[in-house]
Amino acid sequence: MKYVVLYTSADDVVAKAPAHFPAHKARLDEYHARGDLLMVGTFGDPQREGSMAVFRTRESAEAFAAGDPFVVNGVVARYEIRDWHEILTP
Repeated sequence: MKYVVLYTSADDVVAKAPAHFPAHKARLDEYHARGDLLMVGTFGDPQREGSMAVFRTRESAEAFAAGDPFVVNGVVARYEIRDWHEILTP
């Protein structure tokens, strides 16, 4: 099983995100380097559709989101974590 974090963007995401992106990216890189973060990205229109990330464990998904500069600084309006039963694996 994998764990998906779904982010809902704040109304002013375009204005807020740039200031916090370097710290957000550093956190992404840290979690990816240790194998906890498998995939991450925005949907077609991040303002309306948000973004998602796939994690190896629920604990890493929860820890990432709770301390993510995008969450802490209001770039993300809310998030949820869902269990994901992956069927096709490499």
